[in-house]
Amino acid sequence: MKTNFLIFFLLISNNLCGQKAFETEIRAFEKQDSLQMPAKGQILLYGSSSFRLWDNWKADLAGYQVINRGFGGSQMTDALYFMDRMVIPYQPKIILFYEGDNDLAVGKTPQEICDNFILFAQKIQAQLPQTKLYFVAIKPSPSRVKLLDKQKETNLLIKNYCSKNKSYLDFIDVFSPMLKKGKPNKEFFKADSLHMNQKGYDIWKPKIRKVLKKKVL
Repeated sequence: MKTNFLIFFLLISNNLCGQKAFETEIRAFEKQDSLQMPAKGQILLYGSSSFRLWDNWKADLAGYQVINRGFGGSQMTDALYFMDRMVIPYQPKIILFYEGDNDLAVGKTPQEICDNFILFAQKIQAQLPQTKLYFVAIKPSPSRVKLLDKQKETNLLIKNYCSKNKSYLDFIDVFSPMLKKGKPNKEFFKADSLHMNQKGYDIWKPKIRKVLKKKVL
């Protein structure tokens, strides 16, 4: 019993330490909002570094009103923790959500990640019932090729959940087109083999725009 309590305590402590590391970045967003709060009803990019490092997101998503609130290194639990500060105030029409990549890298299971996504989705549905939530699939990066099967499993679990809740959820498959002969295509990535270059985002762009075209009037 004491051992289980200790494990639980350490997990909570690790999460809090990680969230404190993001506090400076979150406060910078809040300061920016205090100077000029974005209009409500826009499209929100929310999640980890695949959004934060999307340098050309404004051009790639031209024609849509978009806010980018990606914060690098984040996990599902971080997205949940900061939701009240980084999602709810914007009252977005659509949330494009990218998480799970870093969760797998630190040893979380596909089911844990899916469970946290479900919790996030349910909170969005409860607090923002008019908002649509679209999960962008975990990408297959060369530096994390050992996690490929777990990435597939996580994506499938979340895709299946989205398919059962089509009224407000959708799944955007960027995973499959980023493979070459079943392995991550290196030409889509920077030298670190983890973060995407523009060729990678050129794969994402039409996939995301196709969904937005259907959903945004």
